[in-house]
Amino acid sequence: MKLTWALLVVCATAVCWHSAATAAQSNIKLELPAIETSQYHRPYVAVWVENAQQQPVKLIALWVEKPDWLKDLRRFWRKIGRSNTALVDAVSGATQKPGSYTLQWDAKDDSGAALSAGRYTLFVEAAREQGGRSLVKHEFNLPAQGAVIDIAAEGELGAVKATIR
Repeated sequence: MKLTWALLVVCATAVCWHSAATAAQSNIKLELPAIETSQYHRPYVAVWVENAQQQPVKLIALWVEKPDWLKDLRRFWRKIGRSNTALVDAVSGATQKPGSYTLQWDAKDDSGAALSAGRYTLFVEAAREQGGRSLVKHEFNLPAQGAVIDIAAEGELGAVKATIR
């Protein structure tokens, strides 16, 4: 009987911890617009966070096809791409077609440690072969407690909306 109660308490604690961890997820919704052109190539997209000293702390997403074109994501390339190939390999995924996408971020850095309180900047950069390049950014503070970031559509990027927790 004691073992059953202990197991029940452990399970209930795990469920509460999982719910709290899930609730702490930040959502970043970004749109890739449909661009009418004779030769459309899916854009390369990078989403990351930098600290107040403009040092990258978290690479959230990277959508690429061939590494040769990463240099077209200019800020991303200077800050992360050329110096941290292991991280690029670990995070990169396939390019995406036009549409709406939601990314999750747990307010942790690339090593899995929680970010300390302070000022940070969310960056979203997109570049398209035979197309344009767009870079949008928005500052926010941690702890954020549900801060909402709205960035208007620009060039290769549609609207970006983030809820930072």
